[in-house]
Amino acid sequence: MGPGVDELDENGVRRLLAYVAAAGIAGGQPVHEVEADTRSVGRYLGCPDVQVQGWPTGVVVSLGGGTPATFESVEGTIRLDQSATTARIRQQLLDGTIGPVEALEQLRDLRSIPPRYPRLGLHGGMVCVASGIALVLQPLWPSVLFSVLAGQVTAGFIWLSGKRKALAVLTPFLAAFVVALCAFWAARLGLIEGPLRSLLPPIAVLLPGALIVTGVAELAAGAMMAGASRLGFGTAQLAMFTAGVLGAAWLTKVPVDRLNNQIIPWRGLWVPFLGVLLLTAGMSLMESIPRYLVPWVALMLATTLTFQIIGQTVAGATWGGGLLGATVASFGSSVIEMHRPRLPRLVLFLPSFWLLVPGSLGLVSLTQLGAGTPAAGATALESTGIIGSIALGLLVGTTAARAVGLLRRSRTRRPGAHRRQTF
Repeated sequence: MGPGVDELDENGVRRLLAYVAAAGIAGGQPVHEVEADTRSVGRYLGCPDVQVQGWPTGVVVSLGGGTPATFESVEGTIRLDQSATTARIRQQLLDGTIGPVEALEQLRDLRSIPPRYPRLGLHGGMVCVASGIALVLQPLWPSVLFSVLAGQVTAGFIWLSGKRKALAVLTPFLAAFVVALCAFWAARLGLIEGPLRSLLPPIAVLLPGALIVTGVAELAAGAMMAGASRLGFGTAQLAMFTAGVLGAAWLTKVPVDRLNNQIIPWRGLWVPFLGVLLLTAGMSLMESIPRYLVPWVALMLATTLTFQIIGQTVAGATWGGGLLGATVASFGSSVIEMHRPRLPRLVLFLPSFWLLVPGSLGLVSLTQLGAGTPAAGATALESTGIIGSIALGLLVGTTAARAVGLLRRSRTRRPGAHRRQTF
């Protein structure tokens, strides 16, 4: 497009870069990666000195030192299909195949994109997600059936919290309390085994595991303000879930030995991979994942699970599975995006957190600590090790992929996109 049709003034360029950064943060991308991506877009727009500072709740962008700045707040998260749209727009800006004006308009309308499956996506997706995670965490058919039924309770709270913003603050506590109440009563009646692990799949979609691990990764990368605030918020959310579970345990007078982390081994390797397929189907419904991305999400989840099993077997401990699984998920999704830019890394990678379940293990350890079970200390150490190993794997995978990208660019230098303006 010609400069008279498709160019922006300084205010427009700042707003465009702020929208790019805010959309990345809302999608769950670590702040230090968002800042690097935003600076890259700025360079391709002819602004080599872009300064950007991001937090989990907002971002500030200027085109250089001593120049005016634009602040854009981040109001809640976005779905994976909206993250895919953001990645597409960013890549098109880098390739020069979309004009800044059109990109700005599309990003402005990002949150108004309707979900592909409004009601079926939530309730039908929750059936698949809860049963899939149950097959990975607690592969007993009674526990799977309980997860399917109790997952509808969580779906109901998610729907209500979208209608009543005041309820959203209490949703972690209320969902955990009601689901735990059902799990402990079912265990008392002899319907399910291991109620503490059986209650995790129905509420796993709400647990802040990705939030906590991302916060740890941001701290390790030097994004101290973003990492500390994200870690603090995630810990507070986890405390609310724990309060709900402990409240249900107190009300039903659950014996302390019922709060053990009772792990049921898989009856064949096909069980967790069936869980992966169900998890992929559920996320596709709940997150409106574009159809062309669904097979790639399934591939990344299956690969992550495979290396998670290998790492746990080789190390003889769960942290080994978390480390290797997170490394492969981060590295693999980055390399796929490198070779096929239409396949956004964030959309391929984020579902792995539901498989690595760091939030679930954190909830188990805090519940055991609150109830005073004998195994509480060991479980807490194990959970801390897993969260740390996943964060380390995320950093290792991202760094390795970045090195591969630099090597690839040094071998095949492609011409840069057209730089539109210089301020």
